[in-house]
Amino acid sequence: METLTVLLDQTFLGISIARYAAAFGVLIAALVIKRILAHLFATVLLPIAQKTRTRYDDLFLEGLRKPAELLVLIGGLFVILQIMQLPSEPVDVDRFAHALLKVLVTFDIAWVMFNLVTLLDTYLERWVSHTESTLDDHMLPFLRKSLRAFIVFMAFLMVIQNLGYSISGLLASLGIGGLAVALAAKDTLSNIFGSLMIILDRPFHIGDWIKAGDMEGTVEEVGFRSTKIRTFAKTLITVPNNKIADMPLDNFSRMPKRRIKLSIGVSYETSPTQMRAAVEQIRSMLKNHPAIDQEFMLVHFTDFNESSLDILVYCFTTTTVWGKYLEAREDVSLTIMDILEQLGMSIAFPSRSVYLQTEGLPDTIKQTGPA
Repeated sequence: METLTVLLDQTFLGISIARYAAAFGVLIAALVIKRILAHLFATVLLPIAQKTRTRYDDLFLEGLRKPAELLVLIGGLFVILQIMQLPSEPVDVDRFAHALLKVLVTFDIAWVMFNLVTLLDTYLERWVSHTESTLDDHMLPFLRKSLRAFIVFMAFLMVIQNLGYSISGLLASLGIGGLAVALAAKDTLSNIFGSLMIILDRPFHIGDWIKAGDMEGTVEEVGFRSTKIRTFAKTLITVPNNKIADMPLDNFSRMPKRRIKLSIGVSYETSPTQMRAAVEQIRSMLKNHPAIDQEFMLVHFTDFNESSLDILVYCFTTTTVWGKYLEAREDVSLTIMDILEQLGMSIAFPSRSVYLQTEGLPDTIKQTGPA
């Protein structure tokens, strides 16, 4: 026993054999705990997650599995450092070892976050699959790669900081370089932000009929940089996304119903009785028309115009399809013409009555008129 004590008290590189033995025992224990944790994930946690309806818990556990095993080893190394009490003279080995341990912790945290990007990507992929626009499908890989690049970059900065180096100069140089890149790629960046605004706000989808400024047509493609609009003259307009995101925009495809507004002018030969009958019959026709929305409609005699007596007809169709709307508008107009014809009324046209008075004029003017 005394011999064993003497043996354990002997030192190697300034550290006793007893500390080496204790450190080795902690390392074995850490490896055993790591295997137990891996077995727990494989046989208990993951099978439970696979029985649920969602995939998110599976992806979360898969992303956490390997970093958790590494964390056990890091914990074992931390205990080993406390046991070993590494020398600080002539070289500060203890400080270097603790810095290396911090690097491992930083790497482990970054590994978890890097893996969890897959979880976010799966959620967003499911979300964009329900949209008609292809813009968010193009943006998704860009977002995934950007997040992972940001995580790697931040981990790199933290590693440098943990190793005892100042990152102020690096950040300053990156700031200047970033400013130069931002100025050079100003239009590209503004288009990216415009694309993000279109994704979040969703003012239109592919196939929508829109009007933005002087542009009017059907949205044919929404890309990462620009939106393509097919005009009714069959020309193709390509608009940068940062421009169209800032424009006031009319989306005609979002109308729940289409408006019919007619001002019908009848001649001044129309009697009040005829006018009342015309208004009543037009109103009755609209109330019984299958293509007219019954929620709101107006039919009234409104104005004594220069050449006509005006009847306002204001209503909405139940359809928003352009062709069917035109059919409904045509049918309403023709039926109104039938009503007016049955009542003996005529559509007015611009006219003017001229009254000549010859009394009191000289006979020469009456015969020849003005020169």
